[in-house]
Amino acid sequence: MKLLVIGHSVVDTIITEQDEVIKPGGIYYSILGLVNFAEETDVICLCSEMSKTDEYLFSDIYNKIRVDYISYKNKIPQVVLKLYDDKERDERYCNMSTNLSMPDEDLNNFDGILINMISGFDINLEQLRNIRNGYKGILYIDVHTMARGLGKDMKREFRPIPDFKEWAVNIDVLQCNEGEFKTLSNKTSLIDAVCELFSYGIEIIIITKGDEGARVFFENQKRIESVYVSSLKVKSTNYVGCGDVFGAVFFYNYIRNKDIAEALKFANAAAGIFTTYSQTEEYKNLKKDVLQRFS
Repeated sequence: MKLLVIGHSVVDTIITEQDEVIKPGGIYYSILGLVNFAEETDVICLCSEMSKTDEYLFSDIYNKIRVDYISYKNKIPQVVLKLYDDKERDERYCNMSTNLSMPDEDLNNFDGILINMISGFDINLEQLRNIRNGYKGILYIDVHTMARGLGKDMKREFRPIPDFKEWAVNIDVLQCNEGEFKTLSNKTSLIDAVCELFSYGIEIIIITKGDEGARVFFENQKRIESVYVSSLKVKSTNYVGCGDVFGAVFFYNYIRNKDIAEALKFANAAAGIFTTYSQTEEYKNLKKDVLQRFS
């Protein structure tokens, strides 16, 4: 398979009560998930931006993919993530980037396109329309920071996404967490909001629920059905990037097999196991550790 991933590379400063560390972030985790599950014959291409200063943070994973569509800038986005045990994390950005430049290639050469709205400004609506107009394959979008406005002092807080219907009509598969889902519709009922999103043409809606697992909604002969999977019972040490890994593994397995339940099973396991890793050298074990869960 040949897959295209679109999203900003970000330098994360992660603050907890115990520590403060700098790590590669943003689309890095989507690529990490794909690299771990891809077969030798698969081709993964990344459309992103990079700086020479920060390139060393990403090279362990980006060296394993095609980087033809990475452009270089003096600075890439940086985000300070303050993590809490009992509430949603705080996000504050600096070095905000503009929209990415799209590949000058026939997009139908790709079996699937994953757009992760890492910064919320990775692409604009016109770019999405241009991609959809010329692309016949599966277009997967993770809402991510698109759900957060850019407020005072560059702080990112949830707010309704402006004109989301215009985005939705161009999407096949939509991923969001519970907080992000609330920014997509003014409907107060979950199922009413799901029905509204399906009416725009979205085919699959994935809602990740943290420690409560994940649920996927889809239509089957004009009826809305869903599949739920509970989270793994593991000792989690880090949640940063687990939603991106979830999305990449779901995307990869769904593009390969078109089996929603199986894609959900692998994505949920990958995200759960990923939260147990405390060292970057453990990332290379992800697929093996996931497969062991089902052997």
